[in-house]
Amino acid sequence: MAISFNNNCSPLMICMILLLPALCYCSETYDSKATYYKTSDGKGTPSGACGYGEYGRYVNDGLVTAASWKLYKNGVGCGACYEVRCKDKALCSDKGVKVKVTDSGEGPGTDFIMSSDAFAKMAKHPKLAHMLFPKGVVDVDYKRVSCKYGNLKIKINEHSNYHGYLAILFLDHGGYADILGCEIYDEKTYKWIPMRRSYGAVFDLANPPKGNLKMKIQIKEGENTKWVQSDKTAIPDYWKPGNTYETDVQIP
Repeated sequence: MAISFNNNCSPLMICMILLLPALCYCSETYDSKATYYKTSDGKGTPSGACGYGEYGRYVNDGLVTAASWKLYKNGVGCGACYEVRCKDKALCSDKGVKVKVTDSGEGPGTDFIMSSDAFAKMAKHPKLAHMLFPKGVVDVDYKRVSCKYGNLKIKINEHSNYHGYLAILFLDHGGYADILGCEIYDEKTYKWIPMRRSYGAVFDLANPPKGNLKMKIQIKEGENTKWVQSDKTAIPDYWKPGNTYETDVQIP
């Protein structure tokens, strides 16, 4: 399609128009099915396969989901957000619900097993949710969306031991990029040490170096893979299990 400009268009405006396609991230939409699970408060579960614990119950206001194996991706998909819309126009809104992946699970043709709060959120009105639940499984379409929170946070897993074992969770990420791996820097040997993905979103390392730890993280956005690195200390010396530390890293 040809684009024509009149004499009133400034060079700046022309540049902005030409750059728009490059600046727009268009996530592809897919068809699937969704169902739900029940908890006492309608939120998430602390026993999800991503390893988030209590964080997995209340993150994103409890609008969370277990994802099928193809979306869970052996833990790489943990923390991703999806916009999911039910196709029953009589009951469901065009807006749908934005859910965050905290667990793994699927049924026949089902990519999402949502918290009941998330499932109800797809209804046009809260009063219609009681008509949505009896369906059990509904046809949906979905697409990957951003749920960025700002700087990436690292939580030290409760099973960590300062003298011999470090396990971490990445919290508050969920842009379009997936976290593939991470390494920490040993100031004594001047070497980067890779951490192992233990399960879900949990990475660990036996006999971690002491001192303030910098980190670099391998991410994949679309077809592009790259490393992003903390300029400041990511995990302070004398870290403690259960503590959460904010880094200076942002995931796209």
